[in-house]
Parts: sequence; structure tokens; C-alpha cells
Amino acid sequence: MQSSRGATPVPNQSRHGRSAYLVTLLIVACLLPGCAAFRSYDKELNQTLSMTAAGDVNGAIKRLQNDNKGKDKDLLYYLEYGGLLRLKSDYNDSQTSWMTANTTVQAWEDAAKADPSRTAGVALSYIINDKMRPYEGHDYEKVMLTTRIAMNDLAMANWENARVAIKQTHEREAIIAEVREKQYQQVEKEAQKRGSTLGFKDLKGYPVETINDPEVNGLRNSYQSAFSHYLAGFIYEALGEPSLAAPGYRQAIELQPNIPLLDEGLAGLDKRVDARDDGLTDVLFEIETGLAPALVSKQFPIPVPINGTLILIPISFPVIKPEGEGFIPSELHVDSTQTLVPVQIASVDAMARRALKDDMNGIMLRGFIRATAKAVAQYSLQRQAQQQNSLALSIAALAVTVGSVVTESADERTWRTLPARIAIARGKLPPGTHTITLSTPAGPRSVQVNISGRYTFISLRMIRGQFFPMLPVAGLGGGTPQAQLGGGTPQAQESAPASTGPIVESQSNLEESVK
Repeated sequence: MQSSRGATPVPNQSRHGRSAYLVTLLIVACLLPGCAAFRSYDKELNQTLSMTAAGDVNGAIKRLQNDNKGKDKDLLYYLEYGGLLRLKSDYNDSQTSWMTANTTVQAWEDAAKADPSRTAGVALSYIINDKMRPYEGHDYEKVMLTTRIAMNDLAMANWENARVAIKQTHEREAIIAEVREKQYQQVEKEAQKRGSTLGFKDLKGYPVETINDPEVNGLRNSYQSAFSHYLAGFIYEALGEPSLAAPGYRQAIELQPNIPLLDEGLAGLDKRVDARDDGLTDVLFEIETGLAPALVSKQFPIPVPINGTLILIPISFPVIKPEGEGFIPSELHVDSTQTLVPVQIASVDAMARRALKDDMNGIMLRGFIRATAKAVAQYSLQRQAQQQNSLALSIAALAVTVGSVVTESADERTWRTLPARIAIARGKLPPGTHTITLSTPAGPRSVQVNISGRYTFISLRMIRGQFFPMLPVAGLGGGTPQAQLGGGTPQAQESAPASTGPIVESQSNLEESVK
């Protein structure tokens, strides 16, 4: 759509003519089958998550594999694959997948520290769409990855390995903070250089309230969570390092103030360490509910003035869509003798929305550059076609116009199998068999576990009514808990936890195990 407006000239017509041809070729190339520009990650994962929510984790894994048949799997595949395997308590294979993902994130860390600008954009994202950028993970995903690697280590009774992973989590936070500060400055400088004033006011109908509410604005940033730091305190405490445990608990309190359970983590540290031989097991329950929110693509027309002509170019931006925001169980019952009250300690839903809010300046800058490039190409080709009365140029101009719409799609990639919300409860229990029952909107969900050792970490997951207990093979100090589901709606028990031996399986063997 065009209309007369302003008198902004197009300088250097020959240069813009060459640019127009380049843009045309790239757009036409992306109209060919198999181009990444057309992949809808949201649609793919919806099928995988529907199977998961129905309790068919093996089917969900096969669906994920069918959607990622190439040899070179991307970061998201290993994130999702590891998450699905963990739901089966297949900790060994889950860890293999997540360690592969972690290698990719570590490569990002090294490159980003050397040159923060490399993460700001890739050339094709300025012409086609943001899906052409290699996926390097959102900041909160990078931090949650090493946190969940630590959780797998705890489940496999590898407490020293968990210590290494949780230490890497907080080192990663520092790297992200440094990189993002430089990157935000660079985006601002680039926007001023290019004269971009694109803002939410120009995106008529964009649901700003989804990324700008009290819960989102209350976060210090998108990647630090009280859960990661509280878990660090718990791990250091269990390993007899109270001087390192205290900062973890303290940081958790700073991130989520006015929660008595967190305050007690720090205030009661010395007393708990002195009571190591009281014969009880200190149990940290972690309760995960819901699924991380989805990103969906929505187009908005961006007006670009070229030589007195206003050209409306459709540019897509990501909009966040909650996928079952999760809930906080009102109570956690231990047998019929003890009741614990879980408290929310982290909201991945809010972290994801904060990440999008923080990234939108860069996303809009790339959108502005993309809109300008497409507008110049469209204008230049139409003008040349009229001047030369050329059918070929007219077809090229039409290809750019149509291709600008067809290839335009926002990046929907995000780690969807993460929970929406994370809560914790903590109590001391006598060793032996206990029935743990969660109060949920779908009714009570129970699991029977034999608790042993001085410290134990137990993870429980609810996804749309499905109950996935992810139990440790042993606590710190020995013992082998045996789990049996019960209570509420009967659920099929998933496979037993994997061996705690070294992780040596190849990726092909790992994938073959679920076929």
C-alpha cells in the first residue's frame, strides 16, 4: 500500500538498485521449500506438549525427533529432549542431552565475552526474519539449564557434580549481566545512528500489558531466580560448606523478599549444620507446575517514507502467550502426620515475559532495518520497471511485495518444557517410607518414597493434571528410595531411574533408547 507523504529522497540510486536486487534474490530463495524462515516452532511444540500433557512422554519424544530429523540438531532440541527424558526419571540420558546443550551455551559465552555485538543480529535477520539467526537461548534459559543439570545430579546422588553445575549457574549470571549491558548500549547507539524511532506506539494493537505488568517489572532482570540461589545454598549446606551456603540463601532472599521459608534458610543455617547427627533427613521439595509461555508471531504494518511515498511493510514481532500459567499447591502432606506449605520461589512465566521486554528494543531495531530494506527494494524495482517498461522488473517488484509478506515471521523459538512456576517446601523427616501428597486443582496426587540420608532433594511436576514425580536414586548419605504412585487419578508409573554410572552413551544410542 502506498500514499504520498514527505520528501525523503533515496540517495545513491545505483547502490540502492544493487541492494534491491540482493533483497529480491534473498526473498525469492526463502520462498523455496525447506527454508528456516517458514518453520513454526510454536505449532511443532504444541503437538509435543499435548502428548506430554496426556501422559504419553515416549510419544512426545518421538514427535520431537520427527520434527528434528537433520544430523545437526540445534540447541532447542537438546533442551526439550533433556526435559522430556527427565519427566521419565531418565536422568542419565537427560543429562547427556543437557550437557550437549550446555556446550553450545558455553560457546556463546566465549564468543559474547569477546564480541557482544555478534549476538545483536545476523545479516539475514535484517532482510528475511529473525528465524534466520542461530538460536543461542534466552538468558533465563541459559541459567535454568545449569540449574536443572544440578537437579539431575542431585537425583543421581552426584552431589559434587551438582556443586560444579550450580557454581557455573552463578558464573553464567555474571557473564550475562556484562554482555547484556554492552549489548543494550550498542542497540541504542545503532538505533540513533539509523534514525530509528520505532516503538510500541507504532505497533498498533501490540499487547504491551503482557510484558509490562507488576510481576514482570518487579524482577531484577530476566535470568536470576531465587530458586537457583536457594538450591545453591542447600547444596553447599549439604556438603558441609556453610560459608558458601549463606550467600546463596541471602541472594534468594534479596530476589524474593518477605518469604519466611527463605528467611529461615539463612537464619537456621548454623543450627541445622550443628544438628547433622539428629537422625533425620532434611528434605527439599521442589514443585513445578504448568509450562513456559509460548511466543507467537504477529504482523504489524510499518510505514516507511521513500521519496515522498509512504510504503507500508508488514513486519512481524513476537507476542507472548501463557501456556498454562501454573499454580502453587496449597499444601504438601507427608503421610498423615506433617503438612508443609509450598511457596512460590520463581516464575519462569514472568522471567520469559521480562526477557521479551528487555529484547524488544533490539527486535524492533532489526524490524526497522528490515522494513527499510524491503521498502527500498520494492520502491526501486517498481520505479525501474516503470522507467524501462520491463516485465522482468515488474515481476521482481511483485516478488518482493509478496515475499515481504510471506517470509515475514517473528522468532517463536523458546524452551517450552520448562515449568511456568516453581515452588518449594522443606522439612525434616525420619528415614523410611513416606507418602507425599500434593493438593492440586485436579485433585490430590501422591507418591510413595523411601527417604534416606542426611539431605534429599525431591522434584514433583504437574502438567495439566498429569503428575510426574522425579525422585532421587539416593539421598546424601546412602539409601535407595523406591517410588510408587498412588492417590487421586491413577497414573501409570514411568520407567525407573537410570544408573548413576558415568555418562558415556553416544547421542545415537541415547535417541535409540526411546524408539
